[in-house]
Amino acid sequence: MTSTSLPYIEHRIQRAQGHIHTREYPGSGPAFVLMHGFPDNLHIYDELVPYLTQAGRRVVSFDFLGFGQSAKPDGAAYNFAQQLGDLEAVVNALKLERIIPVAHDAAGPTAINYTLAHRDRVAELHILNSLYARTPAIRMPELIEVFASPSLRALATAFTQSPEQLGWLLGVQQALFHAALPAHQQAHFLEVMPGLIGDNFRQQPSALPAFAQMNADLFAEVTRNAARLDQVKALDLPVRIIWGAADPYLGAALAEDFRAGFGDVTLDLIEAGHWLQIDAPAEVAALMTKPRGQ
Repeated sequence: MTSTSLPYIEHRIQRAQGHIHTREYPGSGPAFVLMHGFPDNLHIYDELVPYLTQAGRRVVSFDFLGFGQSAKPDGAAYNFAQQLGDLEAVVNALKLERIIPVAHDAAGPTAINYTLAHRDRVAELHILNSLYARTPAIRMPELIEVFASPSLRALATAFTQSPEQLGWLLGVQQALFHAALPAHQQAHFLEVMPGLIGDNFRQQPSALPAFAQMNADLFAEVTRNAARLDQVKALDLPVRIIWGAADPYLGAALAEDFRAGFGDVTLDLIEAGHWLQIDAPAEVAALMTKPRGQ
């Protein structure tokens, strides 16, 4: 079963640059608000959501502006401040009194900075193979390095102008993630990820402008967040870190950095890759819904 076969309410939440495509699954407790990185969309959670709803939990997933089925207007500006505003718009529009932000990949800054700004509305914080501030433990994927490095901006622009060459680069990157996975998870990765990532660029309008602009803001964002680490350490809420140990880029050393950066924190390393919610959804859901102290 995937989330596409479950009943949900679809919302089109308006922002100045267009609508945010949102899915709300009924349940109880503080809502898990699932956030994706780039070049992903909400479908990275399709196999996780059924396990969360079977546990009786309320779940919200959405596409950041510029990705998936959210608006991609010509001339739109995409950055981490805009993504924080997207999350705030979703929480306010759905009248979510208390939430559990769930960060994956480059959604870490949005989840953590929302928690800093709205501590009273956050019950817990969950982090899945993500990033936040600059640290030697981060190794950026090659695709991200090309689009995020100012010195490679001309090369990134060339890739944006050639769908064939961009497709080649995406294929190389996916092969590197695939090779690092445990053998029993590799076939499923090939069933899911090439289509999920590729559709973000093939469908028109494309997510490519948002992807390029978010990458251009990435290094500046992790530098900005380094100045917030004392505030993060002082957060008085439970933090649950669930980490795919076979991630070749955001690896176990980064998970340990996160653990050291919070006060009330648990860390679970599992046999999975970067997209652990696809590799091991039942295990991830069990940890997300596990009562504290067990």
